[in-house]
Amino acid sequence: MVARRLACVDTTLQDPLVGQVLDGRYRIDARIAVGGMATVYRAVDTRLDRVLALKVMHPSLAVDGSFVERFIREAKSVARLAHPNVVQVFDQGTDGSYVYLAMEYVAGCTLRDVLRERGALQPRAALDILEPVLAALGAAHRAGFVHRDMKPENVLIGDDGRVKVADFGLVRAVDTVTNTTGTVLGTVSYLAPEQIENGTADPRVDVYACGVMLYEMLTGDKPHDGDSPAVILYKHLHEDVPPPSAAVPGLAYELDEMVASATARTPDIRPHDAVALLAQVRDGRARLTAEQLDVLPPQALRADHDNADDRTSVIPRGLAAPRPLPVNEDEEGSGAAIDRTSRFESPPPPPPSPSRRRPGSRRGPTAIVVAVLLVLGLGAGVWYVNSGQFTEVPPLLAKTQDQAEDRLADAGLDLGKVEHAYSDTVERGQVISSDPKAGTRIRGNDSVSITISDGPRNVRVPALEGRRLDKARDSLKEDGLEPGMVTREFSEDVPKGAVISARPADGTKVRAGTAVALVVSKGSPIDIPDVTGDDLADARSELLDAGLKVKVAAERVNSSEYDRGQVAEQSPAPGGTAAEGDTVTLTVSKGPEMVEVPDVVGDSVDDARRKLEGAGFQVDEDRGLLGLFGDEVKGQSVEGGETAPKGSAITIRIR
Repeated sequence: MVARRLACVDTTLQDPLVGQVLDGRYRIDARIAVGGMATVYRAVDTRLDRVLALKVMHPSLAVDGSFVERFIREAKSVARLAHPNVVQVFDQGTDGSYVYLAMEYVAGCTLRDVLRERGALQPRAALDILEPVLAALGAAHRAGFVHRDMKPENVLIGDDGRVKVADFGLVRAVDTVTNTTGTVLGTVSYLAPEQIENGTADPRVDVYACGVMLYEMLTGDKPHDGDSPAVILYKHLHEDVPPPSAAVPGLAYELDEMVASATARTPDIRPHDAVALLAQVRDGRARLTAEQLDVLPPQALRADHDNADDRTSVIPRGLAAPRPLPVNEDEEGSGAAIDRTSRFESPPPPPPSPSRRRPGSRRGPTAIVVAVLLVLGLGAGVWYVNSGQFTEVPPLLAKTQDQAEDRLADAGLDLGKVEHAYSDTVERGQVISSDPKAGTRIRGNDSVSITISDGPRNVRVPALEGRRLDKARDSLKEDGLEPGMVTREFSEDVPKGAVISARPADGTKVRAGTAVALVVSKGSPIDIPDVTGDDLADARSELLDAGLKVKVAAERVNSSEYDRGQVAEQSPAPGGTAAEGDTVTLTVSKGPEMVEVPDVVGDSVDDARRKLEGAGFQVDEDRGLLGLFGDEVKGQSVEGGETAPKGSAITIRIR
C-alpha cells in the first residue's frame, strides 16, 4: 500500500526528555511529533525490552486537572477496545510533572503523509485504507464510544501495510453531549453539521468524517475549502459534499454513492454507525470491476496545503462570520496522536474615538505621574503589584494534602476547605483540583480550597436477570454504569424482552462508567409450521395459534401447484424457528397462469413439441399401435386456441 516509508520522526535532539528514563522504566530515544497538548516519543520499555510510543503531556498543562482528565480519558477508552486496527494503550502514569501514556509503536507513517506524498489514490488503495478504519470505529461504536476527531492524521499505516486508528483523546460515550458552553472540540474540515450546530456527537459524526476522508483520498483534496475556518464551517452546514467523480472523471458511481451516503447533512440519512457504513462500502466495492478499482487519478491532484484546518480546535458554535486568530505555522505538530488547539474569535470592536481636550485645560499632577509611568513602561506600578500584595496559586495537582499545604504556605497562602471526590486518573489521597486553580493571581494570605481524590469509584454490577431491557438500562445508569451492546437469544426460562445475563456478571466490582453488555431473551423458540397449500383463513389461524403474527403480501402470484386462494409462499420458510410475536408473511396464489394453446394438428412431432414447449407447456405423446413409426400430429388433448394452465401437459396423438 505504501511503496516506501515516509519520514515521520523528528530528529531534533534539543529535547530535555530525549535520553531520559521516565518512571524508572521508559527510556526515551527520539521525538516523533509535537502538538499543542503533548509530545510523542519513541521509547523502549526497559522492563519488557520492547519499543513503544510514549505520549507525554506538556508539563505546563499537567497542572490543570481538567486537561489531565481529558488526556487520561484516551487510555481508559482505548484500553477497552481490543481490536487489531486500534492503536493499543499499554500503560499510563506520572513521573514528577510528566503525565504519560505508553502506547503501541507503529513504524510507518500517517494517511496525511501518504496524501502529501501521493495526492489522490486509486479507488482500490482508498478502500483498502477505509475498510480497516471502519472496522476499528465499528468496534468502538458497538462498545459505546465515539471517536469524534477522525482525520488522516489519526490513521496510521505501518510499514507492513497494517492500518490502525489512533488518538481516541476526544472519545465520548455514544449518548454524551459534546459541549454545553457554546464550543465544540474537533477538526474543522471533518466536523459533521450537527457537531457545529449543537455540539452533539453520536457514531454518525465519525461516519461523516470517514466520508470526507474517502472524498479526500479519491480526489487529493478536501470537499470544502475557504479563506477561514468560518467559511468551511458554513459550507459543512449549507453545502453537500460534491461527488468525487466531479473532480476525477472516470470514478464509478458506486464511489459517489458511498461518499454521498456517509456525508449526508441530515444525520438520519447516514449509516447509523461505522459497522453499517462498512457493510455499505463492501457491498459497493463488490459491484466494482477491476478497471474501476484501478482508475489512475491525475497526477496534479495532490493534497498541498498548510494543514491549518487539520488541527483539533475549540470552535464556537453558531459562529456567523468569525475571524481566526493568527496561527504560528512553526508550531504545527506532525503526530497523528496530537491535538492542536486554537480558538476563533469575532472581530474586536473599533477603538473609541480620541477624546477632545478643551482649550486651556491643564493636566494635573496625577496625569503627569501617569504619563511618566507610561513612558517608563509602567515599571513602578508593576513593581508595586509584584512586591507582595498579590501572588500566584502554585501547582498542587497530584500532591498530597500535606504537600499542598506546604506549597501554599511557601507562597504565603492558607489552606481553605478540603473536599473529596472520586477520580479515575488521580491516585487516592492526591489533589485533583484547586480553587482558585494553579496560576491564578490572588492576594497574599488568601486561602485556596482543594479537592482530594478518593481514587476511582468502584461499583458492583446490579442483578439484571429477568428485568425488562429498558429497566435494566435504567438500573445500570443509576449505578454509574453504561449500557453496552445488546444481543438476543432464545430462552425457555426468561420471558421475551427480559435480560438473560450480563457481562461482566452481576456482583462483579468494576469502575464507574464501565459498559455492561446484555443478553436479552427472544422467548421460547417456536417451530414455524408449513401452511403452504392451506386456504388463507386456515393458514392465518394456525400461525396465530402458534404465537406468531401474520402479514399477507399485497401482490398475489400465479401458481400451477396451488389453487386460487391457497397460500403459495411463506417467509420465513417452514421448518425454521421464530420468537413469539415474530411475523410470518404469506403470499396467496392467483391460481395457474392460463395460456392459449397453439394449434399443432398437421405439424411434425418435432415442430409440435417446439411450439407447445415454447408456449410453456409440457408435451406427452400418444402414438398407439398405428403411430409407432408416424411423424404427423393427428390430434391434441386441448384444442388449439383454447387456454390451459401454464406448465400443464398437452398430449399429442400421432398417427
